[in-house]
Amino acid sequence: MRIPVRIFLIAAGLLLAGREPLVGQTAAPNTLASRTKGSAAAAITVYEMSDFQCPYCRRFSRETFPALEREYIASGKVRWVYVNYPLTSLHSNAVPAAEAALCAGKQNAFWPVHDLLFEHQETWAPLKEPAAFFLSLADSAGISKPALLECVRAPGTRAEIRAEAEGSERSGATSTPTFFIEGGLLAGAHPVEVFRQVLDSIYRVKRAGQQGGEAAGR
Repeated sequence: MRIPVRIFLIAAGLLLAGREPLVGQTAAPNTLASRTKGSAAAAITVYEMSDFQCPYCRRFSRETFPALEREYIASGKVRWVYVNYPLTSLHSNAVPAAEAALCAGKQNAFWPVHDLLFEHQETWAPLKEPAAFFLSLADSAGISKPALLECVRAPGTRAEIRAEAEGSERSGATSTPTFFIEGGLLAGAHPVEVFRQVLDSIYRVKRAGQQGGEAAGR
């Protein structure tokens, strides 16, 4: 099924009114950098607002994102940024999971732990006390367990996640996963074909604008 890309592109130009872009909403840029894939010079930046306990986020991560990484991130077209948006009213373990991943990022292991959390979501999601499971991921990711534990216990960690969730809501997100793409919002775990349609269209527009600017400067 095709989505109306023209409508999406118009929205990308209009949705910024009254909404805050996600750029710079996190209090600690170093942790945001650890959750970023792709070149800083990429034509398109995508902010993925996601919840580790969300089954739709898991499906996107495992079924769609690998193709997007190969086709758009590795090629230099897209820079991808993961933003924590735990839906605490639905998912009781979403915040502790986000804490584990955020803290793993401080040891340069956000993406390995990101993958492990989604891979084993069905194991930890129903746990009443998931802390021991999250701590065990340090071994799988090859990082320091004491450092992970210290970071998870730090009050600033949960405050950072809360700030990101609030920023996601100010940007217009109401569900997960939601993608903030050059000012427009795309909600839902769409198949890769939908993302290709959106990203290719935006990329063509940006490239045409860049080439037009270069021609005018000659």
